[in-house]
Amino acid sequence: MDKPLSKSQALAAKVMYATLCLLRDKKAPTHGSQLLDEVGEQLSMDDWAREIMESNGLPRWRMYAHFFSVDAVKAGYLTKSKGMWALTPDGVKALDLGEREYFLKAQQGYRAWKATQVAQAGAKAAGVSAVLEDVEDAPPEVRLQDIQREVQIGLAAEILENIKACTPTYFERLVVQLLITMGYGGSREEAGRAVGRSGDGGIDGVINEDRLGLDAIYLQAKRWSNGTVGRPEIQQFVGALAGRRASKGVFITTSHFSQEAKDYAAASTYKVVLIDGERLANLMIEHGLGVSVVATYQLKRVDTDFFLEE
Repeated sequence: MDKPLSKSQALAAKVMYATLCLLRDKKAPTHGSQLLDEVGEQLSMDDWAREIMESNGLPRWRMYAHFFSVDAVKAGYLTKSKGMWALTPDGVKALDLGEREYFLKAQQGYRAWKATQVAQAGAKAAGVSAVLEDVEDAPPEVRLQDIQREVQIGLAAEILENIKACTPTYFERLVVQLLITMGYGGSREEAGRAVGRSGDGGIDGVINEDRLGLDAIYLQAKRWSNGTVGRPEIQQFVGALAGRRASKGVFITTSHFSQEAKDYAAASTYKVVLIDGERLANLMIEHGLGVSVVATYQLKRVDTDFFLEE
């Protein structure tokens, strides 16, 4: 007998299946927000499914839709471009499996993609074994460290995919929340009043560097699914800093920076910090933003002083 889905899985399966079926019936790419608005009106959901999540202000069902749409993308069932969602031919076939089987198949596709990400990152990272057998003869503590690194690589890739599935506005809020968690900007309320679109090219917002507001950090947040942030974007950002008579800026992207962009930022008379997608995800993990602790393991050793006889 097949194992039943958990309550969360059942909701995710219901929402994603309904969303993709609606997209199939439309027979044309549709903006994700519009699609989810229609699903929210059509589906019968209980109070638990419609509960607003404090972390992002979205109802639980809608948060699940964004989260599990990543599975559909990585399984090859769904494509996203500039907010527009489109169903692929494989996606149409997957819907014929039914709600439960579609959901499980999409999760399999995501796990296969994630395994590839871990293997590729592991191959590039010094000291990280893509295959655990490579460290079979290493001490247990070394193997545990290797496993931890491998888990973090997969987690970072997963975080980035979820960020890319969100709206640019949500990404800007996430950036602010990360900086607050790191100790900038005082309270969330204070930062919320400080941050906003200025209308000045190259600047998305400004946040206090400290609780007293003695200095300010100007922000640019680029949620790019593809492409590399190049020197022109950094030049525009530095020019905007000059226009504000600012001295510090942080440019955050879900993508990567070209070497020319890095060199330009490093040579600038302004203090410009570049945070790419990989570093962004690792900062979120380090500061506990968007992640939760599943389990904690303690590594212990013998206290030799305890066994000393007087």
